Amino acid sequence: MTRILLTILLVANVASAIGVIYARHRHRQLFVELNRLINARDELNIEFGRLQLEQATVAESNRVDQIARTRLGMKFPEANDVVVVRP
Repeated sequence: MTRILLTILLVANVASAIGVIYARHRHRQLFVELNRLINARDELNIEFGRLQLEQATVAESNRVDQIARTRLGMKFPEANDVVVVRP
């Protein structure tokens, strides 16, 4: 009877130790993954800031006007070229 109880306790102790080892290993894996994701998030935030700055620069009205005039050959219409349509 004592041998059976001792064997059961030994098996339970080994199983518990294996469970602790697995839990620590899994914790380390998840911690590494968390750090990788945090770094990726930070890189994406930096890229987003760059893109916002670029968008603000490209969308500036003076720049749009300059590109419309130089690349597209656009200009403001003369007063006699404007036609007002009324219902």
